[in-house]
Amino acid sequence: MTAFQYRLPAGIPGTISRAWPTTVEGQQVDASNPPTVYGAPVVIDATTEGVRPVAAADTAIYGFLVRSYPTQGPGTGGPLNLDSPYGPGIPPNYGMVSVLRQGYMSTALSGSASAVKGGQVYVWTAASAAPHVQGGLEAAATTGSTILVPGATFMSAADSSGNVEISFNV
Repeated sequence: MTAFQYRLPAGIPGTISRAWPTTVEGQQVDASNPPTVYGAPVVIDATTEGVRPVAAADTAIYGFLVRSYPTQGPGTGGPLNLDSPYGPGIPPNYGMVSVLRQGYMSTALSGSASAVKGGQVYVWTAASAAPHVQGGLEAAATTGSTILVPGATFMSAADSSGNVEISFNV
C-alpha cells in the first residue's frame, strides 16, 4: 500500500479533475498530424479542420485533449476498450477525440519553472530541447518560444511525477 505523506498525486494527464462546470466537445483528429499525448493543448488545423498538436507557427490553442475512458471509436474494441490498439494512454490517430473547452484538467508540466497556484499557463511552441517539449505546458514565458493560454491558470504546484491541475475557460 502506498502512503502519501504530503499530498495526493495531481492526477493522470488528460483526465478531467472536476466534473462541473465542464465543456467538452468532440473533434475530428487531423490524421496527417494526430495528437500523441492526453492533456496536451491542441489547435484546429486550417486545412484539414481536425485537431493536431501545437506547432511553431501557432499563436493560440483551441483546447486540451481529454483522456476519455472507456472510449468508443475506430479501432477500439472489447469490454471497456481494454484491448485498444493504441495502448494505454495513447490517443487514437484518426476518428474522433474529446477536447476540453472549459473546466479543470490534470496535465503534465514541462520546462524548468515551477507552477504556482494562480500562475499563468504557457505553451512551448519552439522545437523540443530538454527540458522543453513542443506543445508542452510551461510555467514561465520565454520570448519567441512560448504563447500565453488566455483563461488558463495553474491550480497548484506539480506533483512528484510532474503532473499539475489547470483551469481553462475560453
